[in-house]
Amino acid sequence: MTNSDGQLYTIEGFAAALIMIITAYLVVNATSVYTAGDTHISDMQLEALGTDALKVMDTNESRLSMSPLRTIIETTPVGTNNASFGAMFGNLISNRITSGRDHIQYSASYSYRNINNNSVNSAFINASRNLSGGEHAVRATKWVVVKKQLPGDSTVPAQNRTVLVEVLMWRD
Repeated sequence: MTNSDGQLYTIEGFAAALIMIITAYLVVNATSVYTAGDTHISDMQLEALGTDALKVMDTNESRLSMSPLRTIIETTPVGTNNASFGAMFGNLISNRITSGRDHIQYSASYSYRNINNNSVNSAFINASRNLSGGEHAVRATKWVVVKKQLPGDSTVPAQNRTVLVEVLMWRD
């Protein structure tokens, strides 16, 4: 060959084109574009799951029986850990089609109004794990009518009261 400059330019052109294609492929695959609506979809799904689980727990089996959620609140002393709530709520939120459990953690409590001094108090129900503060939690709530003598109601006999059951949920 008398002049190999043309071949060298061709090889250099192919190498440069290959480098640009690989770079463009890596850049496109490394970026994720989230619109404002996409960023909170998982939070909304987790909140809907918790709300649905509380609705199921507050559904009576018959007109003559109380719902499991009402029974748990009425029979458990205020502030005591209730394992039956944990078992039922945990099964409802971790139910999956595939094998294995979902890694959803929760902390449940209920709030009520103190009749004597008109303050709002809170009582612990159950938690799968303590909330450390670094997790991104969502809140699921349900109003429940119970007939229970709550702390601060010593002057009033047990009567129907409305309490707000509140569950903070997050994924590990």
